[in-house]
Amino acid sequence: MENVVEMINVNKKFKDFSVNNMNLQIKKGYITGFIGSNGAGKSTTIKLMMNLLRPDLGEVKVFGLDYKTHEKSIKERLGFVFDENIFFEGLHLKDIKRIVAPAYKNWEDRLFYEYMDQFELPLNKPIKTFSKGMQMKASLAIALSHHAELIIMDEPTAGLDPVFKRELLILLQDLLVDGDKTIFFSTHITSDLDRIADYIAYIRRGELVFQKSIHEIAENYALVKGRTELLDRDTEKAFLHIHRASTGFEGLTDQAKTVKDIFGESVLIEHASLEDIMYYLKGGVQRV
Repeated sequence: MENVVEMINVNKKFKDFSVNNMNLQIKKGYITGFIGSNGAGKSTTIKLMMNLLRPDLGEVKVFGLDYKTHEKSIKERLGFVFDENIFFEGLHLKDIKRIVAPAYKNWEDRLFYEYMDQFELPLNKPIKTFSKGMQMKASLAIALSHHAELIIMDEPTAGLDPVFKRELLILLQDLLVDGDKTIFFSTHITSDLDRIADYIAYIRRGELVFQKSIHEIAENYALVKGRTELLDRDTEKAFLHIHRASTGFEGLTDQAKTVKDIFGESVLIEHASLEDIMYYLKGGVQRV
């Protein structure tokens, strides 16, 4: 399976934070969700991916190319959708088109105007009058108008109303029908990804905890509830994290089948959401 992005042993150190040994792959034709709490390193990773930051160590390849010799050709094939307006607030969309279009050899005016109609965006109003949802639509329309093959989205649903959020998620799925586009969706709102993501990469304190398909996660991760006396040094090894209380224990496992074999009907096994996984792993894996 072809990787659109490969980050190989990437390190970037700041005064009080660092991204360490980042090995991340984004697969062509799919939606990869990038999750982690605020401050975990999601935006830093995106900046490294876009060559807005350069790694201290390691290698970043996009479309199999490196930025050192192919930066222009790489960026012509990228689209960016951020969580805030990146254009001068007094500009109208027709002005932005005039400025942006010449930078892309594959720009199509026809597509741009089609998306203006589809997204119900006014061409002659300043960006500063747009709602957050309209700004998001504008950024996405511009990315699509130059046939971006990889669309990078940084917290795109933060602050959106529920109706537009659902419309956006459906639109993103529709974009992948032909298999030519790839979406990298960075967010701390994990419920958005439960419905649309094909792969999930989870970053915690600057380190990639895992990268798995959504099917692997659904099949292997589970919440387990039972009596504390069922636990011992051997059975605890099947868990990533265990919380003990007077009423019993609740644990997170990435070995759901093994737990079922060990405990049988004596425990309750439930689906673990991405939010559950982030919550229980926030302090790190605590295997015995």
